[in-house]
Amino acid sequence: MISLKDFFSFKNNRAFWLNLIAMPVVVIAVILGVLHWLDVYTHHGESIIVPNVNGLPVKEAQNEFSKKNLRVEIVDSNYVKGILAGAVLEQKPAAGSKVKIGRTIYLTINTGEAPKVTIPDIIDNSSFRQAEARLRALGFKLTEPEYIEGEKDWIYGVKYNGKELTSGEKIPREAVLTLCVGDDKLKGDSIQTDSLRIEAEKPIVDESWF
Repeated sequence: MISLKDFFSFKNNRAFWLNLIAMPVVVIAVILGVLHWLDVYTHHGESIIVPNVNGLPVKEAQNEFSKKNLRVEIVDSNYVKGILAGAVLEQKPAAGSKVKIGRTIYLTINTGEAPKVTIPDIIDNSSFRQAEARLRALGFKLTEPEYIEGEKDWIYGVKYNGKELTSGEKIPREAVLTLCVGDDKLKGDSIQTDSLRIEAEKPIVDESWF
């Protein structure tokens, strides 16, 4: 029977002690190896300055990010008048930010086409002041109104590029519209004009024959 003293004797149990010492060494080596791999995988300590691509066509922006080993994803689009279709409007993270290699940059680009807005129910259902306020609030622009015979300041129609529109029709936002507004004074002028026309068309009678 082995005594306790002999069991803990390095001379008598060399293999046991060597294994016991080797175990923490192996564990430490494994931990250090994993940490090193994580540093390499995540590019620990390495950072890249995000380039400014605002205003650039999306393809050029993608090339710029590719040079920096950054990825790109288009996540949204808006319309800004006067900016090239497909140009970058916004980037996240912002230009100048420090990010790691392989980071995804999220872009918002310009659609190049104005969104369409529905013509509200103002035709024969609104005064000039109400219609004007509603249309301007929706982003439309207005020319001088076109006055026609009818009830004063009542909306009888809406025109876009000379075409009569209907309520519910969709046209580009910021379109220039013309309101057809009633003017009760034109009715009296019309009657007077018709009377003059009738008088002018009456046959001339030579009274010398009578």
